[in-house]
Amino acid sequence: MFPLGVLFIVMAGIIFLRNLVLITTELGFEFFVDNFSNSEITNEKFVIIMIIIGIVLIYFGKIKRKNFYNEI
Repeated sequence: MFPLGVLFIVMAGIIFLRNLVLITTELGFEFFVDNFSNSEITNEKFVIIMIIIGIVLIYFGKIKRKNFYNEI
């Protein structure tokens, strides 16, 4: 689970940077920041969810790994 959590966070970072560059160059930084707080479903909100899921996966992966080494 640990590597999957890292993958989620890396992909969230890539999506965040891609949206930051593409949206900021065309529509401005205010529009990019507004996508975090409006009522529509946007990629920026998926980035937040992906980071949270990645942290949860890393946490449970570390617990599982710790329990595995304690059993041996």
